[in-house]
Amino acid sequence: MPALPELMTEIGISHPGGPEVLQPRRVPVPHPGPGQVLVKVRAAGVNRPDVLQRRGLYPMPPGVTPVPGLEVAGEVVAPGEGVTGFALGDEVCGLTDGGGYAEHCLVPAAQLLPKPAALDFVQAAAVPETFFTVWANLFMMGRARAGETLLVHGGTSGIGMTALMLAREFGLRAVSTDGGPDKGEVARRFGAELSIDHRTQDFLPEVMAWSGGQGVDLVLDILGASAFERNLAALKKDGRLLLIGFMGGDKVEQLSILPILLKRLVVTGSTMRARTPAEKADIARQLKEQVWPVLAAGRCAPHVYRTFALDQAAEAHRLMESRQHVGKIVLTT
Repeated sequence: MPALPELMTEIGISHPGGPEVLQPRRVPVPHPGPGQVLVKVRAAGVNRPDVLQRRGLYPMPPGVTPVPGLEVAGEVVAPGEGVTGFALGDEVCGLTDGGGYAEHCLVPAAQLLPKPAALDFVQAAAVPETFFTVWANLFMMGRARAGETLLVHGGTSGIGMTALMLAREFGLRAVSTDGGPDKGEVARRFGAELSIDHRTQDFLPEVMAWSGGQGVDLVLDILGASAFERNLAALKKDGRLLLIGFMGGDKVEQLSILPILLKRLVVTGSTMRARTPAEKADIARQLKEQVWPVLAAGRCAPHVYRTFALDQAAEAHRLMESRQHVGKIVLTT
C-alpha cells in the first residue's frame, strides 16, 4: 500500500454563523476503521444540509466528524478491515457521514459506489446526496411507479433536477415550481412538462389545470409549512406527500386534517442523516441495481452549475444561499 501523507487540508466550522466561519486547516490524514474506506477526494458536492449545519441548525450525531460534506468522488487509497469489493485506485463516489470538505475522507464501504464511467469526478461528486435522497423518498417511501404524476418544488435545485430526471426515466409525468422563466426553461429540459413560476403564480390552480382537475399522485416538497395545505389540496385520492425540507418553515397553524382523511392521503418525511447504516446501504444497493446502469448509459447526469476550489468553500456557500444557482455546486481539490 502506498504511503499516505501525514497531513491534509479540511474545511472546519469555527463556530455557527455565516459562510466566513468555514476555515481551511491542516489536520492529520485519518485512517480507516473496520468497514470504512479512505478516499482521496477529487471533488465534493455542496448541499443545503451543509449550510444548515454551518448555521448550527443541523448538527452531526455524536461521534461523527463535524466537518461538513455529505458526498464525494475520488480514488480508494486505503480500504479498512473487512472491506471487500474495492481495491486501491478504484474510482468511486459515495454518500459520506460527514467530512467531504477535505482532501481525504472516510466513507462507509456500504455507502460507496463505483464512479459511473460516463461521469467525471466533478459530476460523480454531484450524484450521491441527491440521488440517495430522491430514490429513498420518491421510489422507496413514495412507491412511485410508471404512469403516475408528480409535483416537484424547486425543479432546478439539485434535488429537483434529480427528481425530474428520474421521474422521466422511470415513466412518471412531472411538473415543477421554479423561480422565473429562465429556471423554468431548464426544468422543462430536465423533464418537467410544466414549470410554474412561484414568484408570480399560485401552484395549486396550475397543477389542477394541468392534471385535468384530478390532482397529482405525488408531491416532493422542500418547502414545508408554507406549501403544506396547498400540497394536500393538489393531491388526488391516495396521493402521497413526501416532505424533505422546510425552507418555508416547519410549523403549520390551524390545519384541517380533513383532506388527509377524505382522500386517504399519506404524508411522510425523512432526513438522510438520521437513517441507519443498514438503511443507507439498502438505498445504495438499489441505486446500483436500478440507476447506475442509467448513469453508465449517459442519461440522468447531474447538472453542475459551478465549481470552487476547496479553500473557497465560503464562496460556494454564499452562492448556494443566494439561490441564483441552477443545479449543483461542487468543490474540487
